[in-house]
Amino acid sequence: MLRYKDIIEEYENPLNISEKETVEYLRRVFEHHFDSTPYWKKMKGKIELNQIFEGSLNEVFENIFNARLAVDENYLRNNWLDFLPENYSGRIRFYQSSGTTRERAIGHWAYEYLKLLVKYLRVSFDEIYGLNKKYDENHRMRAIAHGPYGWYQEEISELVWSYGGLLYFIGVETDGIKRELEEKKLEDVLKGRLAPLARYTKRIFERDKINTIRTGPQMLALVPEPENIETVILSGLGITVNSLKEIQKTFKNSTIIPLYGYYAFGDIIGMLKNNEVVYYPNYPFTIVFPLVQEGKEYRIARYGERGRMGLIIARPELLIVKIEDESMSRVPPVGPFGWDGFGNPKRGKRVI
Repeated sequence: MLRYKDIIEEYENPLNISEKETVEYLRRVFEHHFDSTPYWKKMKGKIELNQIFEGSLNEVFENIFNARLAVDENYLRNNWLDFLPENYSGRIRFYQSSGTTRERAIGHWAYEYLKLLVKYLRVSFDEIYGLNKKYDENHRMRAIAHGPYGWYQEEISELVWSYGGLLYFIGVETDGIKRELEEKKLEDVLKGRLAPLARYTKRIFERDKINTIRTGPQMLALVPEPENIETVILSGLGITVNSLKEIQKTFKNSTIIPLYGYYAFGDIIGMLKNNEVVYYPNYPFTIVFPLVQEGKEYRIARYGERGRMGLIIARPELLIVKIEDESMSRVPPVGPFGWDGFGNPKRGKRVI
């Protein structure tokens, strides 16, 4: 049985994960789920893990997808319990996806994973953006966050609290909001379904000295005095190189931090580098490479080449292998990360 207790002891520095450690960890996770999880138990005897886990991480990643282990989206959406290990004793919570861009799905997290995810985000925020030098007991983080209830709320809460900060969380129903924002003017949406969010945000800014905001790019229009905001954490729709540059012009005194969110793994840290918005996953739990299909086989994209998002979520409570309908470029490691990232992701219209 693979336990978080053992993983936590090995996960002292989330930015110092070697390729060898990642491959060894992936092997342990696959063995665990092939023994314990209804969906993956069906694969035991049909898939030879010794053949898959040969070579470098890149080779192992390609082997996994070329062994046809990618999960069908519709099956995952309708049979989420098949991906929960039998007799799993950890603290599990099921979350819905936001429904922002497509039909909602359900996935589960262990509470221990939330803690490790926040550790990765906190260390990355400090190493890349120096937030630990900005906030302390003499200058407290006072944050407001807009977003869906569930993992998003828990993640941002734990993150703000890790800085000794306080958080105003304004929950919002995000189901189908992408289409509504595309079809209507922002002012109309803020007067309609988002009227409570706009109203409560206004009240908070009137009463408290907010210095940090976590929201989507469109909701920044609700900030009355951008010059007072020190940190802007963004995720959701509309994050591009140009949009980040425009936001920086308005929020001149702010550190702008882009995140890439997904209901089954949480947020991935991003940054603006070489005219790209690039993201680096939280190894070894989330592995992402752009994949290019050549005939019946997949290969990892070359640096700078775009491909479809190949995703492996590997945790004691969850193993998912997917090809998402999202194109992205492959980008090389950049400090403080020792592994590849992906750049300028763009969602398509259908899911493989």
